[in-house]
Amino acid sequence: MPLRDDRLGSRFDRRRESEARHRAGLPGEDEAPLPKPVEPIKGDGRHVGRNDPCPCGSGRKYKKCCGK
Repeated sequence: MPLRDDRLGSRFDRRRESEARHRAGLPGEDEAPLPKPVEPIKGDGRHVGRNDPCPCGSGRKYKKCCGK
């Protein structure tokens, strides 16, 4: 039995959409959703200079203590 034109068109549209999702790396209808992206680790914003006191609390300069 031949397919009618409207069913034939929708079948190819669904296939084209699923191929586009596959190429984009998106999950399909029967697949689990993608996990949330991981947040990058950021520093506390405090930059220790070479001649600043060492943050470890030794009292020495950073360059002579932990900066080696």
